[in-house]
Amino acid sequence: MRKNVRLFLLGVALAGLVGVSVAAADEIVIGVAGPMTGDQAKIGGDIERGARLAVDEWNAKGGIAGKKIRMTVGDDQHDPKQAVSVAHKMVNAGIVGMVGHFNSSASIPASSVYNDAEIPMITPGSTNPQLTEQGFWNVFRVCGRDDQQGNVAADFILRKLQAKRVAILHDRTTYGKGLADEVKRYLGTGAEVVFYDGLTQGDKDFRGLLTAVKAKKPDVYFFGGIYPEGGVLARQAKEVGLSAPLVGGDGMFDPELVKIGGAAAEGSYLTFTPDPEKLPSAKGFLKRYKAKHGAELAPFALYAYDAANILLTAISQAKVRDGKTIADTIRKMKYDGASGHLEFDAKGDIKAAPYVVWRTKGGKFEEFWSPK
Repeated sequence: MRKNVRLFLLGVALAGLVGVSVAAADEIVIGVAGPMTGDQAKIGGDIERGARLAVDEWNAKGGIAGKKIRMTVGDDQHDPKQAVSVAHKMVNAGIVGMVGHFNSSASIPASSVYNDAEIPMITPGSTNPQLTEQGFWNVFRVCGRDDQQGNVAADFILRKLQAKRVAILHDRTTYGKGLADEVKRYLGTGAEVVFYDGLTQGDKDFRGLLTAVKAKKPDVYFFGGIYPEGGVLARQAKEVGLSAPLVGGDGMFDPELVKIGGAAAEGSYLTFTPDPEKLPSAKGFLKRYKAKHGAELAPFALYAYDAANILLTAISQAKVRDGKTIADTIRKMKYDGASGHLEFDAKGDIKAAPYVVWRTKGGKFEEFWSPK
């Protein structure tokens, strides 16, 4: 008995040190984490707002078994070490499940912490295959994988753009380099990769790198990374006279890309899932989200909303707070969410992940090409 009391007090102390309150008996606590501050804060904010909308809707209906749901938010600043710190804080706070993280470089190390603590996690945006290839029973994602979107990007480059010479850049992160490598792999012998190199996240001057890319005369250049660097690349490519179109992945799919890149971002191509405005399943979510947060594009809010709803549905159906029981419930679930019908395979990946190619046009995004 004394041992249990000491452990409880230790948990309270740890939570107090990090400013996170321990779960009370009359509430269910879930965690949400991502880059809430810094250059990727737009994505982190979208994830928080999407998940909170789901929590608010559950609480409006009485919570789960009469218990109020509380959401605690962690800022991992898209840094692997900070993500592990956030994960430990979440465990000490007594969360029942986790929505997050966003960046693969954050989700992969954090997943070990949640696995050790027997807490299920569902990421709305981590696409690196390694996350679910670890064999952890507690890990799920509502997005696709980089080997899937890398395949679509390469197919688009070869079939639609008919490129023969391709330059590939990446931001040296787990996500960015992983996606770039998948594109290179799927290009195969269909096109020559004339340039391959990485850049550093946070840098603001890529003109020297882009000048070297221009010298290779590529028909297209691909960037594996996030919109802060992607927008700068687009703008500075025009400055050095690189006229080849830019192709990127889902980490570039945000209005911030256009804000940073300006007119130079016009005509860029990005892989993402189909337009939610055309999905009947998303209409209710979009109406409620826009009424509360405005109409600006928030692509990962929808996935965070689905991730939170799946987690809360599993907690409700499991009727216990045992992580393994909740995870088993998620794995068996056939869920019709805002993004459509979702089912998980044994690894925790969704069974169907349709990627399409979008294009920036008139300062906005439009769905442009499908591999079907």
